[in-house]
Amino acid sequence: MMNALIEVRDLSKTFTLHQQNGVVLNVLRGVAFSVQGGECLVLHGQSGAGKSTLLRTLYGNYLPAGGSIRVQHAGEWLELVGAEPRDILQVRQQTLGYVSQFLRVIPRVACLDVVMEPALARGWTKADAQARAEHLLARLNIPRRLWQLAPGTFSGGEQQRVNIARGFMVAWPVMLLDEPTASLDDRNRQVVLELINEAKAGGAALIGIFHDRAAREAVADRHLDMTPAVITDEDYADAR
Repeated sequence: MMNALIEVRDLSKTFTLHQQNGVVLNVLRGVAFSVQGGECLVLHGQSGAGKSTLLRTLYGNYLPAGGSIRVQHAGEWLELVGAEPRDILQVRQQTLGYVSQFLRVIPRVACLDVVMEPALARGWTKADAQARAEHLLARLNIPRRLWQLAPGTFSGGEQQRVNIARGFMVAWPVMLLDEPTASLDDRNRQVVLELINEAKAGGAALIGIFHDRAAREAVADRHLDMTPAVITDEDYADAR
């Protein structure tokens, strides 16, 4: 694909249940797609179909059993499967953004600093980073009185919105979105959908999970059906 920023070929991921006689679950099998800049691919399928597993595998949290994940990084294709840890870290700093519902809170770090961190890691000035962070926090309706407090003290919804602000702090060529609108009220969900569409307009390639149908329809250009194929006796025998 001419303008593809991420390309996945024949990706598979298994989990071995050591507590259950080593049964092997084939969670991802032969997954293949590519996503262009300015496009949002929405993962579709029931709970347990492997949607979140796919995002975590793309980000490098899970090691795939086989296949290829290539991203456009620093002007060339980089294979992430089997890549050196330092290359993965570079990709996570420059190329591949990940927004989940959950904020891994760092104790005693102020909300504003949590949001600014991805920009400071790229060498932004503190003034520029702070201006962007304040703009995002205000847009996501985080009260100014909370900006200097640690997000560990915030409500779940506030923590989620801080995480979203952090995720959209810098421009990512490729963005992974794991239910960013889950459990948000209508007003804040609308802000997140605007941020997603702004990222698309800026040329990002997005891959997302949205259980909210209205949100899906607002951002999706294409869907990838993650419904697992029927497992045959032969497949089961192979897995054992």
